[in-house]
Amino acid sequence: MRIGEAAAAAGCTPRALRLYEERGLLPPPGRTASGQRDYRPAEVALLRVIRELLGSGFTIEDLRSCADRLHLLTEDPPPRCGAADAPEGSGSGVVGRRLAALDAEIARLVRLREDLARRVFGDDARRSASEPAAEPTVGQIPEPATPPPPAPATAPATAPVRAPVTGPTVTVGPRVLLD
Repeated sequence: MRIGEAAAAAGCTPRALRLYEERGLLPPPGRTASGQRDYRPAEVALLRVIRELLGSGFTIEDLRSCADRLHLLTEDPPPRCGAADAPEGSGSGVVGRRLAALDAEIARLVRLREDLARRVFGDDARRSASEPAAEPTVGQIPEPATPPPPAPATAPATAPVRAPVTGPTVTVGPRVLLD
């Protein structure tokens, strides 16, 4: 099957498929007489495994370090990671590093949450990471500004409509932790 069909079958784009090839996650596919990529079902199955692993939190670099063994995960049933009969160095190092990175990110988020709770509730409101934050009281949140009066009926229909101001918004975005 051609690149567009293979990508659609695996739930990705042709561009992503080419990236996985360039990074060594997929072996170079066969070519048609006209030079177009020609993917077999085994390569599409491997592509699905790669997509699933990336969706589970692994990075392309994680997968590159064990690309020579990714095809094993297309077997039915796939071998268990870290199984007692698994050969030495069969990827448990990659899993261990990814789990450590996730643990570090969770710890960072817990510190971020505690810092935010201290800022909102003060130093006397020390909360554990498992304790849900209490809803702020009315005195802690600024009252919304009075909405502007409606535009007069003679105003043009294209006059801008302004939303009422409801106070400051704090946005905290997650950072991606890469090793």
